[in-house]
Amino acid sequence: MKRISEEWLKAAKDDLIVIEKIIDDEHLTHMVAFHSQQCIEKSLKAIIEEYEMGHMRIHNLERLFEIVKPHLSFDIDIVQIENLDKLYVDARYPADLGLLPYGKPSTEDAKSFYESAQAVIAGVRSHLEKHPS
Repeated sequence: MKRISEEWLKAAKDDLIVIEKIIDDEHLTHMVAFHSQQCIEKSLKAIIEEYEMGHMRIHNLERLFEIVKPHLSFDIDIVQIENLDKLYVDARYPADLGLLPYGKPSTEDAKSFYESAQAVIAGVRSHLEKHPS
């Protein structure tokens, strides 16, 4: 695996570490969503770097997923990707605090986002270790 790809995965792991510290705080479910989105984004960017697909200033997970999909050897839950995309911008600003269509993410939502982020980073790491560029 290329060094830059590894750096993206290390940055993604840092988001998981933050989530682990706040996952049980019901007041921070929107931040769990934000860091889950960031973990997945950085993991997908590791694929982009590994396969030298260019520098992309894209934050939309659906677009990133479509770009890297031909290089993946594992599945990603597209519903979670869509949900995290809906939350991404709002999670950073106080007005809506990262609201889903039905309001602030529940503790169960937060745990589901965390599990999705864990699955993506693990899938990307495994893929890059087995199928380097």
